[in-house]
Amino acid sequence: MKKLIVLFLLFSNCAIAQTSTPKQPFFPKGTVLYGDINYAGDTLKKHLLDIYLPPVVKSSYPLIVWVHGGAWMLNDKYADMGYMTETLKGFIDKGYAIASIDYRHSTTAPFPAQIQDCNRAVEFLYQHAAKYKLDKDKIALIGFSAGGHLASLMGLSNNDNIKAFYADGKKPSFKIKLVLDFYGPSDFLSIKGNESTDPNSPLTLLLGARVFDRPDLAKIASPVTYVDKNDPPFLIVQGEKDESVNPGQSISLSLHLKLAGVKNELIIVPNAPHYGVMFDAEDVRNKVFAWLDEYLK
Repeated sequence: MKKLIVLFLLFSNCAIAQTSTPKQPFFPKGTVLYGDINYAGDTLKKHLLDIYLPPVVKSSYPLIVWVHGGAWMLNDKYADMGYMTETLKGFIDKGYAIASIDYRHSTTAPFPAQIQDCNRAVEFLYQHAAKYKLDKDKIALIGFSAGGHLASLMGLSNNDNIKAFYADGKKPSFKIKLVLDFYGPSDFLSIKGNESTDPNSPLTLLLGARVFDRPDLAKIASPVTYVDKNDPPFLIVQGEKDESVNPGQSISLSLHLKLAGVKNELIIVPNAPHYGVMFDAEDVRNKVFAWLDEYLK
């Protein structure tokens, strides 16, 4: 029995260490993939992450953590990549590692499960940085829609001791250098659609209750609640004609950060909807790369 356990552990470690080529064709040739790594020590498919390393070999790479969108109830760690192809290619070409993380859907686990998973995934990356050649002192977050909300919430609450946001109740060790928030909700008390009586609306499923019934919980889940002078810088990108997340959400977050003395910039993309290739345009990419170079290089 003891031999079987040893063989199982050896096999598991080998499986984690295996690399392959990313399936997505937009990653540059030679990009190294460590795929389907379980960051929670369980068997849940939603507790997996992928690590993409640049083909140029270095001792360590600054890390960008990719948090997908999907109304907290849809999609996986490959989501949003399909329309951000040039941005992803630029990350690798410029020498950044990417870790795309998955998290539990609200349909199976309401808030705070999602932020617990995100914190747990980044803590795993921090603790295993040497193994995957990651610079644990240079971590940025990028999130889209629901992922933008989670990236913002993770970045803003990182210097607070919100025990409910950590699966084991223990504050994580990692620090966030930069948050790139693409049209993420920031204040559930003012977001469009918070008045919905539909029990299956994204916000109701996330919170496990209507905002009107649980404004206290809506506040706890809102990134603006945690803004203070010690927060990391933010680049916020918002579509002018976003039909899902009203632009006022990004404007409000930017103003809260400004009032707290936190460096941030808000980009309103003209005529842009909730998501799509307009956010992968050259002017937006160049701004993203400039902020990354300033805070992660």
